[in-house]
Amino acid sequence: MSIFRSIVFSAVLSGLIGGTAVTVLQYFSTVPLILKAETYEHQAPEAGAKPTDESAKGHAPHDHASHEHEPTAWKPTEGLQRNGLTAAANILTAIGFSLLLAGFYALRGGVDRHEALLWGLSGFVVFTAAPGLGLPPELPGVPVAALGARQLWWIMTALATALGMGLIFLHRAVWATVLGFCLVVFPHLVGAPQLAGAHSDVPDALSHQFMVAVTMTSLLFWTLLGCLTGVFFRRFSAR
Repeated sequence: MSIFRSIVFSAVLSGLIGGTAVTVLQYFSTVPLILKAETYEHQAPEAGAKPTDESAKGHAPHDHASHEHEPTAWKPTEGLQRNGLTAAANILTAIGFSLLLAGFYALRGGVDRHEALLWGLSGFVVFTAAPGLGLPPELPGVPVAALGARQLWWIMTALATALGMGLIFLHRAVWATVLGFCLVVFPHLVGAPQLAGAHSDVPDALSHQFMVAVTMTSLLFWTLLGCLTGVFFRRFSAR
């Protein structure tokens, strides 16, 4: 079997399993916390002093809240539709990340189980741990900075962390280690965009629970994805 087909087949199978597994984990870990936080988000406008439509939009906690009550805005219904769309999004995301992993495995001529695990953990550091230091996972109803600024910082952090870790672990030169360390630290020296002086009705304890649940779910997801992609890639590339 060609290398390209090995990459695609291993990514699809790993993504299906990994995406389904993380959906099940989310159903029991993060989803109940999100649903609970949404009750605070819906109650927040009622607790105010009858703001006008313009003032409400100007002080919305985040973009989702500012459009939530628009009659033309669509959102999935609770139950099968919402869970199904979540599962589809998780599976597609898992396939995309697995394609990246399988591509790296192919460039390295294949990896063993230990290397596959390390690559999975590296994905967790790049896409969850490093960005989460500045922008931890937030529940609905928690005020956050502008979406564009957060997205830009997240992308910069993920890229800098990936390049930095590549220089540190894939090169054996002192200059590469120093440059890699600087790249990893740089986004955090710049600082993530924050919304100062914002108040949220969501309890801090609930936000902390959500942050821990998301982090642990992501850790399990990346561990599983790295290992599964390695197993399937070795099997398909050996044919």
